[in-house]
Amino acid sequence: MNINKLLYRPMGMLFGVLGGLAANAAFERAWKVIAGTKEAPTPLQKDRGWGEVLLAASVQGAIFGLVKAAVDRGGATGYDKLTGQWPGDTDKHDSA
Repeated sequence: MNINKLLYRPMGMLFGVLGGLAANAAFERAWKVIAGTKEAPTPLQKDRGWGEVLLAASVQGAIFGLVKAAVDRGGATGYDKLTGQWPGDTDKHDSA
C-alpha cells in the first residue's frame, strides 16, 4: 500500500463522518421541502405507500452519494495541495 494512502486514511474517515452528518441534514431539509413533513418514511411503516417510501429512498441515496463524492474529492484535493501527493488512484481511467 502506498504510504500516502495510509496517511490519508484517518483523514478520509473523519471526512466521511462529517460528510454523513452533512448529508443527513441536507436530506432532512430536502424531504421537508418535497413532502412537507418533518420525517421521511421508512420501508417498515405500514401506513406509508410504496411511492412515498421509494421516493424518499431515492432522494436520500442521491444526496448521500453527491455529498460523499464531494467530500472525498475535496479531501483528496486538499491533501494533494498540502502534501503534493494525491492520496488515491493515479492510474488513467478506462475511456472505452
